[in-house]
Amino acid sequence: MRVLVVEDERRLAATLQRGLRAEGFAVDLAHDGEEGLWLATEHDYDVIVLDIMLPRLNGYRVCSRLRAAGDDTPILMLTAKDGELDEAEALDTGADDFLSKPFSYVVLVARLRALVRRTGRRLPQTLEFGDLAIDPARRTCTRAGVEVRLTTREFAVLECLARAAGGVVSKREILESVWDAAFDGDPNIVEVHISALRRKIDAPFARTSVGTVRGAGYRLAADGG
Repeated sequence: MRVLVVEDERRLAATLQRGLRAEGFAVDLAHDGEEGLWLATEHDYDVIVLDIMLPRLNGYRVCSRLRAAGDDTPILMLTAKDGELDEAEALDTGADDFLSKPFSYVVLVARLRALVRRTGRRLPQTLEFGDLAIDPARRTCTRAGVEVRLTTREFAVLECLARAAGGVVSKREILESVWDAAFDGDPNIVEVHISALRRKIDAPFARTSVGTVRGAGYRLAADGG
């Protein structure tokens, strides 16, 4: 799941980025409203965390401009303020949820997952490919009824492939979905995780569901092919 965090408090933004990445999110950061609006219009996000008190363009205006442009990405607004009027204004401008600082990180993550589930953006209840079942909400994977334990990144790569519903997903698309737009490491990290998935969800069950499409990327199929 890909998240945009628009927050001008750099320490908080960095903390959120580290924490969300540990939960398997791909996280992009913006530190002012104009940068956040530009990123939100240039990239496809599953959910946006948007501070209200931002330099250059406040969160209310960022939200209203996105909605006016037809962007229905779920938005969770953050603010240091506390009160019914601020919450009402956030919701009236098009935000889907509201959280006042200081907030519980556990609650933030739970609300982000709930937003994506509620709006139905690319997070179906269960993704099934033959006897392989992937539950994004519970972050579980089973094959032939047997639970397969995956790391956070492995699960995120598998979910990215599953969302494509049998279509081909390029290495760059996986990097942007599972890591983030600013990733500057070795792109072969994708191959490492693909190999790990094959060892865990294919080899023990004599399956070949994680396939390579030469020159194009990877594909998840029910029975190989």
